[in-house]
Amino acid sequence: MPVLGIETSCDETGVALYDAHRGLLAHVLHSQTTIHADYGGVVPELASRDHVRRLVPLVRQTLRDAGAAAGDVEGIAYTAGPGLIGALLVGASVARSLAWAWRVPAVAVHHLEGHLLAPLLEAAAPEFPFLALLVSGGHTLLAEVAELGRYRILGESQDDAAGEAFDKTAKLLGLGYPGGPALARLAERGDSTRFQFPRPMTDRPGLDFSFSGLKTYTMNVLRDTQGTGQDRADVARAFEDAVADTLVIKCRRALRLTGMKRLVAAGGVSANRTIRQRLRDLAAEENAQVYFPRPEFCTDNGAMIALAGCLRLQAGQSDPPLICARARWPLTELTPP
Repeated sequence: MPVLGIETSCDETGVALYDAHRGLLAHVLHSQTTIHADYGGVVPELASRDHVRRLVPLVRQTLRDAGAAAGDVEGIAYTAGPGLIGALLVGASVARSLAWAWRVPAVAVHHLEGHLLAPLLEAAAPEFPFLALLVSGGHTLLAEVAELGRYRILGESQDDAAGEAFDKTAKLLGLGYPGGPALARLAERGDSTRFQFPRPMTDRPGLDFSFSGLKTYTMNVLRDTQGTGQDRADVARAFEDAVADTLVIKCRRALRLTGMKRLVAAGGVSANRTIRQRLRDLAAEENAQVYFPRPEFCTDNGAMIALAGCLRLQAGQSDPPLICARARWPLTELTPP
């Protein structure tokens, strides 16, 4: 079953063609980084307009790259939420229009479900059930994934998500947008012994996260330095280490609480090399296995949406012919198809 996946939840336009038997046939991604860089963050109206310009040409390119035609597509999956409502409506409208024109079913996909299932795109894919750490610009959570559509939230951020904290801290350090990757590069030159930052909410029970205080702590430490290049690198390193250690501490607790031996890390922040290595070390210490999507599938992309939609369509899910877009959509509202 070849399924066309469309992702337009924020500032990246992603399209992919995924087949249940042959795997990923083609995927194309357009990033709006240059559009939003001057503003230091995503401007929703500009994001929506760029999706309008880019989406249909990217659909054509994806089919061309896959050596497929419209008649080969047997289903369409699109991100219905959560995300920027204008951006979501672009993808939902195009997806529903194509489904009507091509006479194929379309299924609304939860953006976070796409991220949680992204490691299934890899050759060494995890089996259900597994523990999932989702770390992105808008979300940080730990979830027990029993099967497709059955998720139990174990802990989540009470304020800033990890990716949001990375971007805001990068701005304090005078780095460009998007800040997370730039901060990670700067941290490579930092001295890990100079500053010791707190590991938020690790001195109490539970699996929730909090990163806003860490950002404030970073600002205060930076203010007490001379602001040299090495000062900024050392601060970046201390911040990155604090985030990585916090995630590892919470994942260790969750593994022991659930008894799980499979850990999935997904979302844009899971591409961070320091965090990946710390999670690999954790898995070795806990006699567990850890799974990551390849870096290009950590950020928003059409491949994860095509995969999630294909699994739901294969399981018999059939959505009514309505344009569905939800800016807010709790993951716990999902059910198995």
